[in-house]
Amino acid sequence: MKTMLLVIAVVLANLFGSARAQDGDAENGERVFRRCQVCHAIGEGAANKVGPQLNGVVGRRWASVEGFSYSNDLVAGGEEGRVWDEATLHAYLENPKKVAPRGKMAFPGLRQAEERADVIAYIRQFEAQQ
Repeated sequence: MKTMLLVIAVVLANLFGSARAQDGDAENGERVFRRCQVCHAIGEGAANKVGPQLNGVVGRRWASVEGFSYSNDLVAGGEEGRVWDEATLHAYLENPKKVAPRGKMAFPGLRQAEERADVIAYIRQFEAQQ
């Protein structure tokens, strides 16, 4: 049942969100990402904090940053071969607990699809810095 809900969430996010993510506003995404910086770092010299560093997160396998202790939900997803594609990121950024119900992330999510697209556009700039 959980897998079915995840698949539905990813499909819906893909239908309604991925096109926007491709042309999200990275400059606005940097401003929105400030909410994330309490727990996550990105960019040159980024290190794990309360959450893992996010360099190269788009396309990365779940629970794969060395030195970070992930929740069992994310570890299981990584073992299943799941990756952080744009559709999954949209779903997770909208409501982390829908994607990883027992996950550690306390952030309630970004309700606006445009903000999610902008954050994804911003973090894509750091794909090469892993």
